Amino acid sequence: MKIITVSSYEEMSRQAANRIAAQVISKPNSVLGLATGSSPVGTYRRLIEMYEAGDLDFSEVTSINLDEYLGLDGTHDQSYRYFMQENLFRHINIRPENTYVPSGVAADIAKECKEYDARIDAYGGIDLQLLGIGLDGHIGFNEPATTFQTGTHVVDLHPSTITANARFFADESQVPRKAITMGMTAIMQAKKVLLIANGPAKKEIVEKAFYGPVTPEVPASILQLHRDVTVIFGET
Repeated sequence: MKIITVSSYEEMSRQAANRIAAQVISKPNSVLGLATGSSPVGTYRRLIEMYEAGDLDFSEVTSINLDEYLGLDGTHDQSYRYFMQENLFRHINIRPENTYVPSGVAADIAKECKEYDARIDAYGGIDLQLLGIGLDGHIGFNEPATTFQTGTHVVDLHPSTITANARFFADESQVPRKAITMGMTAIMQAKKVLLIANGPAKKEIVEKAFYGPVTPEVPASILQLHRDVTVIFGET
């Protein structure tokens, strides 16, 4: 495990984008596990700049996102499909048919979960998984629990997660209470994991996740057992 501390969000984003770019350059048909939220926005902006400069080609890349709110379809401006379209996909030459986000409106959610895991397996797993971390230690929407959840599943969002995400909605009452999320198996089977976090508010949970015990009460702590993890923490 590598834990890198940098001075700013901008430097965190630059270093994260450079690692993702290196993955795509070394393997043009890479399978990238992607994340949403405020942490990766700067990273995606950097990747777009590299693409526009002619330094990156995403035409053979496959992306598999971590999660989606239950009940929101891809046209909702707070869905994670919409987020990815606006913050990355529409700005680069990735093929739409090669971008996967769990469906929050599938008629059969249990079937959607099984098929999502099967899709990841069919691609041979994820080459590089990008992660953020919640203030409670969640990765994806794998919330603190008594056990680690293995496969893609539906989760009840913790009150702290709902409160943290309320800033993206008109008010907290509009935040969905459930989500569908990739489980720990696909994350832990990724060949590389890149976790990014920034700001004083994240410092305590990063320390707890990577210097404390491995426990499902801090879901990100399981990454201590992964063979190839890089954590980039921006201090401001």
